[in-house]
Amino acid sequence: MLLSHDFMFKPYHLDFKHSFFVILLCLFFGRGCLSTHMAGIELAKGVNGLEKIILRESRGSSAEVYLYGGHVTSWKNEQGEELLFVSSKAWFNPPKPIRGGIPICFPQFSNLGPLESHGFVRNKFWSIDTDPPAFPTNSTSKAYIDLILKASEEDMKIWPHSYEFRLRVALGPGGDLMLTSRIRNTNSDGKPFTFTFAYHTYFSVSDISEVRVEGLETLDYLDNLQNRKRFTEQGDAITFEGEVDKIYLSTPTKIAILDHEKKRTLVLRKDGLPDAVVWNPWDKRAKTIPDLGDDEYKYMLCVEAAAIEKPITLKPGEEWRVRQELSTVPSSYCSGQLDPQKVVLGN
Repeated sequence: MLLSHDFMFKPYHLDFKHSFFVILLCLFFGRGCLSTHMAGIELAKGVNGLEKIILRESRGSSAEVYLYGGHVTSWKNEQGEELLFVSSKAWFNPPKPIRGGIPICFPQFSNLGPLESHGFVRNKFWSIDTDPPAFPTNSTSKAYIDLILKASEEDMKIWPHSYEFRLRVALGPGGDLMLTSRIRNTNSDGKPFTFTFAYHTYFSVSDISEVRVEGLETLDYLDNLQNRKRFTEQGDAITFEGEVDKIYLSTPTKIAILDHEKKRTLVLRKDGLPDAVVWNPWDKRAKTIPDLGDDEYKYMLCVEAAAIEKPITLKPGEEWRVRQELSTVPSSYCSGQLDPQKVVLGN
């Protein structure tokens, strides 16, 4: 976790209907005032007319981000294969959240507090941030978008704190998908605030019964199906034969998801997020979720980088920065091209 006191943001941001006009002005005056690379970004209308940003890399990978929720709904590799799961029954109908992709849980994960489950920023309309502060990154990405969300009067009624949430979504040259979040306490009353957080990532898988997760073995976890009792994971990998809803604690920076049928490994790398949630509703639970198809649980797996066990507290002026990077590699579980343990250990 990084906390910064040395500067305050003075952002200028705009809503979507003015975004393209500002982009043209930026190009005309050569100011570079919008933090995007024009060759890799497209502003478009999505489902139900909701505004979205499409990011493209020259080799063919792409991602889509809705301003509603700051929500990534698509991430495709160079072959055009979708790597994220979005339910066929997903509601793109505010204020309901979108089922699938990468919802952002803030300022509350699940029902661990007085707010609605997973907080409220996934139900808000974000703005394009045209003048973000520098985002430290080791990426050479040219396809990225910066979004910003500030506390509204409505937010303050249910969570009486002022905040600024900045989000950068970027595509790397190799097709990696990177999300960087910066959350700042902007309270003027001198009060700190405390929150929990997660990137609630839904991965697309060929068959949940054929998938295994490596990197979390032998770790302690809280089982949400057993009143969050604490257990220790057994075995050399996590496999799935029924409903799973666990919060793994003190997790490594890399987690590997091996998909036997698709012959690939999805790699989740995270910075500043100590916990990891693994969730699949299985058949009975899936039938109780109205925006999820009865059999769609077979084709999804949530592995979520999170900060849950130890909530984050920010004093006024402090900033919290975290990052998640998703990538794919050939799966040695099928092809022998890569040792998955090396992926997990970063070798």
